Amino acid sequence: MKKIKVCIVDDNRELVGLLEEYIDAQDDMEVIGVAHNGQECLELVEQLEPDVMVLDIIMPHIDGLAVLERMRQMNKPMPNVIMLTAFGQEDVTKKAVELGASYFILKPFDMEYLASHIRQVSGKTTGFVRKSSSSFKTQEPKTKNLDASITSIIHEIGVPAHIKGYLYLREAISMVYNDIELLGSITKVLYPDIAKKYNTTASRVERAIR
Repeated sequence: MKKIKVCIVDDNRELVGLLEEYIDAQDDMEVIGVAHNGQECLELVEQLEPDVMVLDIIMPHIDGLAVLERMRQMNKPMPNVIMLTAFGQEDVTKKAVELGASYFILKPFDMEYLASHIRQVSGKTTGFVRKSSSSFKTQEPKTKNLDASITSIIHEIGVPAHIKGYLYLREAISMVYNDIELLGSITKVLYPDIAKKYNTTASRVERAIR
């Protein structure tokens, strides 16, 4: 019996370990790759061509929505994508579905619930099902809540997730939230700090955001 090839993408390493262990214990599926950010995720799709991608929506650098947009542009079969999120913003959920997400699961969830939906989206609802009440509860950092809110706002105003300005704008909002005084030194401090983080120049950051 051919196993369902699954990739897991989440910046919570504890969660990734738990999911990998549970999925590999199933008779009809296997984890062929894991990633902890959006860029690694895109590399997995390019190299491994999974059947199902379990993808967190809020991640550093490239978030789940941007990953979906970039996967649509790749010359590779797009996997069935199950999005994971700790926060249920309706506009973000709608955008993810428009970009090709197959299903949304709100954290925390039961492991068997996820496994059943992996089978469902891959079209393999029959076969071996290992019953278990295994579930997980991991502490989501406060920054996740902030990142989710920022992502929701940016998508609400219509900034495409695949452009550089989206990435820089999200970083800028987060930095200003943590240090409001940065508003008084946008060109002298804020843009250069963002540029340093993403190995570019302050002028390019400014052009991308504007």
